Amino acid sequence: MIVSEPDEPGFRCGTVAIVGRPNVGKSTLLNRLIGQKLSITSDRPQTTRHRIVGVLTRPDAQLLFLDSPGFQNRVGGPLNRVLNRTALQVAEDADVVLFVVDASGWTTADEQLAQRLPRSRPVLLVLNKIDRVADKGRLMSLAQRLHQAYGFDEIIPVSARTGRQIDQIVSECARRLPVGPAQYEEDALTDRSERFLAAEMIREKLFRQLGDELPYQSTVEIERFEVVRDLRRIYAAILVQRDPQKAIVVGQGGERIRQLSIEARHELERLFGSRVYLELFVKVESGWADSEASLRAHGYE
Repeated sequence: MIVSEPDEPGFRCGTVAIVGRPNVGKSTLLNRLIGQKLSITSDRPQTTRHRIVGVLTRPDAQLLFLDSPGFQNRVGGPLNRVLNRTALQVAEDADVVLFVVDASGWTTADEQLAQRLPRSRPVLLVLNKIDRVADKGRLMSLAQRLHQAYGFDEIIPVSARTGRQIDQIVSECARRLPVGPAQYEEDALTDRSERFLAAEMIREKLFRQLGDELPYQSTVEIERFEVVRDLRRIYAAILVQRDPQKAIVVGQGGERIRQLSIEARHELERLFGSRVYLELFVKVESGWADSEASLRAHGYE
């Protein structure tokens, strides 16, 4: 891939991959960059499972930010293999790479991913969560050491949570994109459908509410999605692998799934700007995540 010179004049458009290990704030960063919640977040590793494009249009450029699953150095099972492959492919396909790490320190997992990033396009190191680092001298020392070791094109300390230095990320990415026309309408925010976003927002509430009670191999599928004037009717299935897991999601007397439905409905109404009727049910599908063929059948790339 040929990357245009930063000083070449003209409107720019291109892709910016957001990669990093789990829980470094990639999805929070994407949402901050776009100014809209598109990518779900939770404390669970690899909450993000799909490649999501967030579109930011400026007078001089259109930036297509690609969120990705967290890269894990401990690969176990088909689901993790698929997600790791997606994360690396996002970096390979992009014009610019944002490599996000936790500013509190460099880890072995960061090292392993750094060695696998493409060298044929600009890689910008984003030191996230600087609001949690009290010793700024230590932060500067880390930045200098990483620049000497890896020769990153830019190192940008930021806080995705507070928005600090976010504008610098946008500017540094925009000037490195190839010259070319916009690929999306000016008011577009993502390439994903409302149906996809609904499934993701429900899954976020599922992970946040149940935490470690629910095994990693669970997901959400939209059975029906209907739009009637200003009302969206959504019927969604929560997939688990065993009957005891279904009981956990449903809760005593159905209380847990009712609360989950209320929280997800409120989130979807904020996202879509309309009324939402949401009906959730739990489906047991043993082994749905046990093979890559089955994962592809359920929408995993």
